[in-house]
Amino acid sequence: MKAIEQILKLFSLEDFNWHEVEGHEGGRNRIFVCSKGDEKKFVLRISSTGDRTEMDYLAETEFVHYLAEHGAPVADVIPSVNGKLVEVVDNDGARDFVSLFEYAKGMLLCDNGYRYREGASLEEYFYNTGKTLGKIHELSKHFEPTEDHRRPDYFDKYNMEYINNLIPDTYSDLKNAIAGRLEKFQKLPTDSQNYGLIHFDFSDGNYHIDMANGNITVFDFDNCMYCWYMFDLANLYLHGEGWFRNEPDPTKRAAGMKHYFDTILKGYKSETTISDEFLNQLPLFIDMVLIENIVDEFECAAREGEEVDYEDIEDAANHLIN
Repeated sequence: MKAIEQILKLFSLEDFNWHEVEGHEGGRNRIFVCSKGDEKKFVLRISSTGDRTEMDYLAETEFVHYLAEHGAPVADVIPSVNGKLVEVVDNDGARDFVSLFEYAKGMLLCDNGYRYREGASLEEYFYNTGKTLGKIHELSKHFEPTEDHRRPDYFDKYNMEYINNLIPDTYSDLKNAIAGRLEKFQKLPTDSQNYGLIHFDFSDGNYHIDMANGNITVFDFDNCMYCWYMFDLANLYLHGEGWFRNEPDPTKRAAGMKHYFDTILKGYKSETTISDEFLNQLPLFIDMVLIENIVDEFECAAREGEEVDYEDIEDAANHLIN
């Protein structure tokens, strides 16, 4: 409790009401919503998982602040009374890394029953989603991090040394399949037009939609890393499958997915460019997203001291193996 009181003072939140948001499965942080009457709300994030450094959090928050300053629709980070984007607070011998963010205007799509705003088409939503991501990627292409505040590159984490230590040998077929994909990924170009600092978890759980006008505000750059811009697009593709999952006709289902992704790309290309060479490799980047999902399941299980429930990774694993 003393740590919370100290944190509230650091960000001038003493006279705000605050409540902790219930964490989701696999969540890394404690999240508090702070509000005072009808005034602006804020989101307070406290991180103490121990696997990231102060420099990691500084690199993330500096990127978010850069995006906000240059017009990207993201929830900006708010400095503490000391002018810091990240405060380090002692909590009974542990180090808490604390940051304050604007509260993104609007709401989660799931909190509206996965219904888009009344009177507007889903095409508008798909287009705006792509446009928002395109704006972030275009700015990322010009972003220069502070020399000692740099987020990891993809292969810093996604390499077989780490994966062999994380995933038990009982999953040998899966590990062989991942190793084969990593070899393919290593041959991809990493020029600045195709590879940069990306969100790495861009989905409808990490942005709010203003149901009055359809504007999207993005948050939770907690996993951002240097990777191919196509990763975020492939992640959007996979999340779009939910819109057509209940369509029994496979031809109509495929047509729906094509229209969805074409509309995403139309919005995306209104802000930045992506080559046909990379777009044609969408299946390979879908594999990259599936590997991230699998690795995340094993990491979450390890943090909780549990074993992975195979049902949680079965579809992704079967896809990669077969």
